[in-house]
Amino acid sequence: MAARWKRFQLLHGAFTAGLPLRLHGLSVCWTCGQVRSSNIEGVRTRCPPTCLTFHSTKSFSSVITPTCTTFTLEGRGGVKQFPVYSFILEDFQKLNVDMSLVSEHAQCVTPTSLVISSRSTGSRTILHINRNVPDVTAEDFSKVDLRHFKWIHWEGRNADEQLKMIQRVARYNSTLPQQQQRITISVEIEKPREPLYQLFAHGDVVFVSKDVARHFGFQTPLSALEGLRCRVKAGAVLICAWAEKGADALAPDGSLVHSEAFPPERLVDTLGAGDTFNAAVIHKLSNGARLEDALTFGCAVAGSKCGFHGYDGVADMATGKDWKRVGSAEDI
Repeated sequence: MAARWKRFQLLHGAFTAGLPLRLHGLSVCWTCGQVRSSNIEGVRTRCPPTCLTFHSTKSFSSVITPTCTTFTLEGRGGVKQFPVYSFILEDFQKLNVDMSLVSEHAQCVTPTSLVISSRSTGSRTILHINRNVPDVTAEDFSKVDLRHFKWIHWEGRNADEQLKMIQRVARYNSTLPQQQQRITISVEIEKPREPLYQLFAHGDVVFVSKDVARHFGFQTPLSALEGLRCRVKAGAVLICAWAEKGADALAPDGSLVHSEAFPPERLVDTLGAGDTFNAAVIHKLSNGARLEDALTFGCAVAGSKCGFHGYDGVADMATGKDWKRVGSAEDI
């Protein structure tokens, strides 16, 4: 049977698990079809130089995220026989990921990333190519039944389309009875790109990255919050994480909140630390935690994640089994 190519665009679905989740990092040899663990130091594949590899790592929380993760899956005698497809399905099933919001697109080239990690510093370099895979559109998002969600998070990408999605959620919220819980809207502005800045004004919770803060000329998270507070709507939470300096947040009442960083004993792998931080903070806030506790929890989870490869240890860490420095017992 001729090879069939299918590309799936995933709306990071509705998660039933309460802790930050992840799509496993993997290295797949497109020549031999073998799946290799992401826990290999250095270049995360040991295939011959002629082999092409695909690596994807992502952190999730118990919310829906209309930021797409994309895959090209080659079916040999049926798409389910391809190792990547089985690997992804097994991972989703293990983590209780709802795949009902998956939409299929044909004839798209695989977005490919090669991740190179430094054994000595834990830093990473990502070589990425995406030729023709589209971002999630407002039309895609129109198929989502908003009644099932209490929090929706956007990572800033195609901001014009994302603004339409956010406006749909805002209209939905306006129709709800006063006593009914509204959907919380959060956005992340990670890249210093002008079109993304329109999202500042539309989030109930806004995550702004260190790179964006520096782009605006701010050298500390506190100065970034003070300088960017005019861009967010009244009553919004503005959060800026700053690696070794921890994270700061502007509360709805205008007060400032700080959490120290929780660096691991040895820096091993920083890939996805920012997403892990966001997921942990959203998890806590969506379950009614105070902003102070959510910020501390996010820093602790992200710091712990930097101490090992991948994400398999994050859930155990987040249950508080090995943590001694995370606030109160209620926080963990």
